[in-house]
Amino acid sequence: MEIIHLSYPIHVKPNHETGPLSLALGFFDGVHKGHQRVIGDAIEQAHQKKVKSAVMTFDPHPSLVLGGRKEEVFYITPMQQKMEILEEMGIDYCFIVRFTSEFAKLTPEEFIKFFVKGLHVVHVTAGFDFSFGSKGKGDMALMKQVGEGHYGVTVVDKQEDGDEKISSTRIRELLKQGGVEQVCYLLGRPFRVIGTVVNGDKRGRTIGFPTANVEPELGAVVPSRGVYAVKIQVQGQFHNGVCNIGYKPTFNNPDIKKQVIEVHIFDFDKSIYGEMVEVEWHERIRDEQKFSGIDELKAQIQRDKLTAKQFFAGIN
Repeated sequence: MEIIHLSYPIHVKPNHETGPLSLALGFFDGVHKGHQRVIGDAIEQAHQKKVKSAVMTFDPHPSLVLGGRKEEVFYITPMQQKMEILEEMGIDYCFIVRFTSEFAKLTPEEFIKFFVKGLHVVHVTAGFDFSFGSKGKGDMALMKQVGEGHYGVTVVDKQEDGDEKISSTRIRELLKQGGVEQVCYLLGRPFRVIGTVVNGDKRGRTIGFPTANVEPELGAVVPSRGVYAVKIQVQGQFHNGVCNIGYKPTFNNPDIKKQVIEVHIFDFDKSIYGEMVEVEWHERIRDEQKFSGIDELKAQIQRDKLTAKQFFAGIN
């Protein structure tokens, strides 16, 4: 997959000819099952028309530019991870359009002129609720109308699980509740966070449960506090483990509110400080809790290990 960065008004076309394209439009944070349907339909149109497939996404999140969001924006799939997933899906080109205040002022018709017609798009696929142009005034009905037959349009209906729409908002809410099993189902794959192994207080080693202290990528969303069965990829190899996300209440000063991600990797004794790792969350085991002492904590960690090992034995 070739990644092409575009921006308005100075760089609205690639530096080379891509040929005719079947284009999937969307922000696609999470690349969940709903997004996969949109992208899959665009790939199918590409095959039918014997053209290349493409995805157009945007960076940064529009709310960072348009305002109205006070808290920091966290991504289910930071950009690099999103690119990896799209490549795995077999996309030929990914256009990353810089979302700026100038870009946000484009009328829907101007957006179509520069970023659809201008890119030699012969078919556009998007979700039923995709909007574009200044203040989101453009919709897929307008996309079809303005196209005047120059390109085909596919609108993908709402994708549901049960009675609820599959959406990035819903996935974020589930992560806040620790519902990683349902998140994995909605994503169609394990929920993953990429991070770097950093120095911790090494307390786990002293009680017989050494842990990798993982500092996640800036802007990555992580599940809520608690203990989880996880897999961790280190140097290209996946290992089973048990992970605690939280504030280590048994040991920590209650005034220090630094959340940490600690993974105890089963049957593993390498030094991996500085390594880039990938943590997959599979099942929530319990809430984080405070113990009266080290012996009680060690006994609980041993039970958590057993629970996680039984979980992974059941899915292998």
